[in-house]
Amino acid sequence: MFENYKTFETEFAGKKLTFETGKMCCLSNASVLVRYGETVVLVNVTASKEPREGIDFFPLSVDFEEKLYAVGKIPGSFIKREARPSDKAILCSRLVDRPIRPLFPKDMRNDCSVVMTVMSVDPDCLPEIAGMIGTSFALSISDIPWNGPIAGANVGLVDGEIVVCPDAAQRAKSDLNLTVAANEDVICMIEAGANEVSNDVMLEAIQSAHAEIKKMVRFIKDVQAQIGKPKFAFESKEVPADLFEEIKSFAIDDIKAALDTDDKTVRDTRLQPVIARVHEKFDDEEKTNSAIIDEAIYKLQKFVVRRWLLDEQKRVDGRGMDEIRPLAAEVDLLPRVHGSGMFTRGQTQVLTIATLGTISEQQKLDGIDDQENKRYIHHYNFPSYSVGETRPSRGPGRREIGHGALAERALEPVIPSAEEFPYTIRLVSEVLSSNGSTSQGSICGSTLALMAAGVPIKRPVAGISCGLITEGERWMTMVDIQGLEDFFGDMDFKVGGTEKGITAIQMDLKITGLTYDMIKEAFEKTYKARMYILNEIMLKAIPEVRPELSKYAPKVKSIKIHPDKIREVIGSGGKVIQKISADCSVKIDIDDDGTVVVSSVEAEGIQRAISIIETIANDPEIGAIYKGRVTRLMPFGAFVELAPGKEGLVHISKLDLSRVEKVEDVVAVGDEVIVKVTEIDQQGRINLSRRDALLAMEAKKGNK
Repeated sequence: MFENYKTFETEFAGKKLTFETGKMCCLSNASVLVRYGETVVLVNVTASKEPREGIDFFPLSVDFEEKLYAVGKIPGSFIKREARPSDKAILCSRLVDRPIRPLFPKDMRNDCSVVMTVMSVDPDCLPEIAGMIGTSFALSISDIPWNGPIAGANVGLVDGEIVVCPDAAQRAKSDLNLTVAANEDVICMIEAGANEVSNDVMLEAIQSAHAEIKKMVRFIKDVQAQIGKPKFAFESKEVPADLFEEIKSFAIDDIKAALDTDDKTVRDTRLQPVIARVHEKFDDEEKTNSAIIDEAIYKLQKFVVRRWLLDEQKRVDGRGMDEIRPLAAEVDLLPRVHGSGMFTRGQTQVLTIATLGTISEQQKLDGIDDQENKRYIHHYNFPSYSVGETRPSRGPGRREIGHGALAERALEPVIPSAEEFPYTIRLVSEVLSSNGSTSQGSICGSTLALMAAGVPIKRPVAGISCGLITEGERWMTMVDIQGLEDFFGDMDFKVGGTEKGITAIQMDLKITGLTYDMIKEAFEKTYKARMYILNEIMLKAIPEVRPELSKYAPKVKSIKIHPDKIREVIGSGGKVIQKISADCSVKIDIDDDGTVVVSSVEAEGIQRAISIIETIANDPEIGAIYKGRVTRLMPFGAFVELAPGKEGLVHISKLDLSRVEKVEDVVAVGDEVIVKVTEIDQQGRINLSRRDALLAMEAKKGNK
C-alpha cells in the first residue's frame, strides 16, 4: 500500500535521528516524520500552483504547532483544545523562518507553507531542532524551488564546556542557550540567550555547532540526490532589466537627493513626488504594471544606498560606519508607575515601564516544555503611529512577540532571584518612534526602568545592532543601522549584553549566510558600542539602582512556618487567611514548603499580618508582647484574641495601671489592645496582662 515509503537514519550530536517519508500526508508537496530520540515532529511543505497577484513579496508562512498530547497534557482552557499559538510556538516558528526564507527565489510569488506539528516530546531532544532539520529535509526533497539544505543545532555551556545539543539536565545548568542554523559553508541564523558569555566563547560555540551541522547538511544532500523531485517552474515577478534601466536613468538623481537626509519624515516627504513622477511616466494606461513600477522604485533605492555604502562608505544620514546616532536616556517620566525609563537613538525611541507584583501574580504557562510559570515578563508594543502610519490595533503580532522575547532574554541573566527579590516583574516597552533597532532600544529602556524601580539587577544591559553590505567577495559592516539600512542591507545582527559579556543575540539575514570573520567583527563592534551606550549615556541618567522601591509599589516580606501549621493559618474554607488579609489590608501567599509571602503598599499592615501569622504558627511565648483584639467582656476580665484560634484572658486586676472597678470602664469589644503573655497553664490556657505591657512600653520609652 505504501510503495513510496522510505526511511533514512543517521546520528546527530550522538542521538539517533530518523526521517520517514512517503507514508503520511501524500497530498502535500513533501512530508516527513522526524524522530529524534522520542521527539516526533511531522513536517509538511506545500506551495500554490499559481502566484498570488498584487503583492511585492514572497508569501511564506511557517507554523510550529504545539500539541499538548505530545507531553501527555489536556489543555487547561475551558474548551479543552489548543487555541492560539503560545509565545514559545511563535518564537519557534520565527526560529525556522529566518534561516530558510533567504533561500527561496526572491522573484517567486507562489504561496508557500511550512507546518511543523509536534506530536511527541522527549525533553532531551528539542522539538524545534527536529522541526528545523525536518523542514530543510522536506523542502530539499520537494518540488518547491529552494536553495538549501540547511540544518540547525542547539548549544549549551555546561561547567565551562561547550556541549552541542545538550540534554534536559545539561540545559538546566547551562550558561548558554544558543541555536545556530547553517549550510556547509556559512552561518545562516544565530539566536542566543547567555549568562554574560564572552565574544570568544560565543564564537567557539557557533563553530562547534557548525561542525555538527555540516554532517547533517551532507546527509540531506545525499537523500535529495536519491529521492528529490525536480523543482517546478514558476512565473518570475522580477522587474524587467530594460524597464529598470529606464527608470534608473530617469529618476536616480532625484532618488539620491530624496534619500540624503538623517530625518525619516523628510525622506518620505521628498520621495512622494519622485514616486508620483515615475508612475506618471511609466504606468501603462490600465496601470496593470503599477506593482512592477513600485518594485523598480524600491530596487532603485536599494541600489543607491548599497552603492553609497560599498563605493563611498557613505551612510544615508552622513554618519561614519561605526558612528552611533545621537543618544538620550532619562528616567521617572511617569509619576504613578513603579519605574520608567526612556531611551532615544536618533528617531528610534522606546519608553519602558516596570511593574512589580507578588510572586502569585507570575504568568502561568500551558505548553509542551517543562516551564510552568514566569516571574519576569517582558512585553513589547509597536503601534502604527511609531512609523507614521494609520492602522487599527489588533494586538501583538509575531514581530512584537519576537522582539519582546529578545529583550526579555537579554535582561534575564541580571534579574535577581525570587529569594533575593520576591516579586513578579513585568516590563512593557512602548515603541514611540521607530527608525530601526527598536528591540535594542527596548533593552536599554528596560534597564533604565528596572534601575529606577529599585530592582537590584546584577549589572546594566545595553543592546545595539550591526549591519552588513556584501558584493561578491567584498563586505563591510556598520554599527547602529537605521531603518533604510535594515531594508536595503544584508543583515541585522542584534547583540545585547553587559560589560562582562553577551546576554542575547538575534541575527536576521537576507543573504545565504555569514563567514566567521563577519561574525567576529560584528561581535567586536557591538561590544565597543554597548560600552559607550552604557557608560556615556545610560549610567549618566541613573548611575545605580535606586535603594528603595516606589511608594506605589507593593512591599513584600516573607517568613517561614512549619508546613504542619499551614492548615491553621488558612483556616476552614480559608476563613482565617481571608480575615487576616481583610483586617490588615494585605495579600498573603503560602507555598507548600511553609514559605509565607505577605504584600501590601503599607508596611504597617504587612508587619501586623506577619505578627498574627507567627502567633498562629508558633505558640505564644511567655513574656512576649502582642497586639490583640477584645472579643468578650466578663465581670472578672476581658478575653483578647491574639490571632484567630489564639485567645487569652486579661484579669480585671491586670487591665490598667490603676485599679479598675468595671471592665467596661477600660475596654470594649472590638478594641485593639497591647498585652503581655504572663502564663500558659497545663491546659494551654493563656493569661495576659495589659498592665505589664503598658509598663514595658513606658520603660522602653524611658530608655530611649
